[in-house]
Amino acid sequence: MMSMKKIRIIGMLAAAAVLTSSCGKDFLERYPTSSVSPPTFFANEADFKTYTNQFYTYFPAADYLYSEGADNIAKSSVDREVAGTRLIPLTDGKWSFSQLRSINFLLNSENVKNYRDVAVRDKYVALARFFRAYFYFTKVQYFGDVPFYNVVIETNDQANLYKARDPRTLVMDSVLADINFAVEKLDATKSVERVTKWTALALKSRICLYEGTWRKYHTEMSLPDADKWLNECVSASEQLMQGGIYKVYTKIDGPSKKAYQDLFATLKIDGVADEVILGRRYSNELNLKHNLQFYTTARSQGKPGLEKRLVNSYLMKDGTRFTDIPGYETMQFYDEVQNRDPRLAQTIRTPGYMRIGGTQVLAPDFESSMTGYQPIKWMNIATYDGNSQSINDMIIFRFGETLLNYAEAKAELNTISQADIDLSIKLLRDRAGMPNLDVVAANANPDPYQAALYPNVAGANKGLILEIRRERRVELVMESNFRWDDLMRWKEGQLLTTAYRGMYFPGAGFYDLDRNGTNDVEIYAGTKPPATGPYQLPVTDLTNGNSGNVLTNKGVVKVFDETKDYLWPLPTQDITLNPKLEQNPFWK
Repeated sequence: MMSMKKIRIIGMLAAAAVLTSSCGKDFLERYPTSSVSPPTFFANEADFKTYTNQFYTYFPAADYLYSEGADNIAKSSVDREVAGTRLIPLTDGKWSFSQLRSINFLLNSENVKNYRDVAVRDKYVALARFFRAYFYFTKVQYFGDVPFYNVVIETNDQANLYKARDPRTLVMDSVLADINFAVEKLDATKSVERVTKWTALALKSRICLYEGTWRKYHTEMSLPDADKWLNECVSASEQLMQGGIYKVYTKIDGPSKKAYQDLFATLKIDGVADEVILGRRYSNELNLKHNLQFYTTARSQGKPGLEKRLVNSYLMKDGTRFTDIPGYETMQFYDEVQNRDPRLAQTIRTPGYMRIGGTQVLAPDFESSMTGYQPIKWMNIATYDGNSQSINDMIIFRFGETLLNYAEAKAELNTISQADIDLSIKLLRDRAGMPNLDVVAANANPDPYQAALYPNVAGANKGLILEIRRERRVELVMESNFRWDDLMRWKEGQLLTTAYRGMYFPGAGFYDLDRNGTNDVEIYAGTKPPATGPYQLPVTDLTNGNSGNVLTNKGVVKVFDETKDYLWPLPTQDITLNPKLEQNPFWK
């Protein structure tokens, strides 16, 4: 007779399957699709394609791709993981393994193993292994050690139902084997909506940089082979860079006539396919929409704004450091955004900004932005500003990320040269109209502002690594939650504890942010005066009480526990059902 605990485990897994599939049957007792009967399943390539279409839904939805937080973006509320107030959950979808069953079903099907056309078989096996690598990479990012399954778990499989977590090293070796198979066997045909060999190389580059730097900086875990992973990142990045398929998008014929801005503002990724390796489609005709423009323009959706330390990190247009300018800390908005890296004005509203398709000059709007540094990245015409009305495709992998991965991995390996920078960072800076990064100069004079942000960086390439981190932060802001992942792998969680700050104001009074003759903000002391048009903000919301930077999320004391907060806690229900699962350190 089946034990009560085992029944509960199966019941819980079945509940997860109901949430992620269109059918409500227990996934331990059914095949993952009912479109073809099991004996004839995978009888032709159309079956393979139909079945594997579900895998594409495993990629993040739009809100994950654009709505990052960490220390880049301040919002009206602070996520628990950023505030340091996470609780051990009873259940957690991040621990769900339901997607893995569908992947392993294909990989273990006898019909697949015996399929007559080896090329077709290998292509779809490679696709499944790509998604298994993606699945487990994400699991390791969250939890570290996780149980690795390469089979479909059945109801009588005691060993797997009650399996302990496998070591991170074993799981990641399996991830590497899966992604290497995908690189070898997937089609090399370029596609912005289908996983190809090039997508697999982009994912491998991302995975290997993450794992290599995690192992290098998390010395408390005594993980081996950091350099092996960094070299694998370099190898994958080089293959993609030398493939001749992708390049940095530099055209100026898009909606804003600015290449960096148009990479994200262009509605269909086909128009920016020079750089986009894979995206997620949205469509008005198919009623596939997301909330991006409502999020960045509405008063009720978080009021996102770039944080002051990120704004400080943008270089001057001549390549010199903004934070080297005397008095930069008390510079007001109009002055601080002059002659900066052009990507700043293509990421937030700056003086002279007009919406795509609009004719009105718009100042930053504190009604919609906590810090005043109001994002415009991904924004198109105002038609899409309504709730869930955005239809622009979202980017999941792009060539620019791979270039940054390559430069960082080589810098961490101490094998980088100026020629490597010319092949990577220079291309991104060229698009922005910025001077190239000079290896010798960067290492001879490390930026003290960046060094204070990243105290763990040391060695001969300290200055260069700091500059590459600056470049990554500027180039990839509001994309795929990269900033959170970067802080975790660099072991720089302490950056989450600093209070969020916005624009600087010297005291009470009226302020014309873009100096067009119209006041945009009123800073008031004492009782709030009658409204006269400008956004009103009490002087007590400034960092010094009567002057200073706008202080957001007042009353929120952010903490970061270095002993436990780099990983997520396992859900208590899963640990109760399977005593072999151990909670992550210091979460007990």
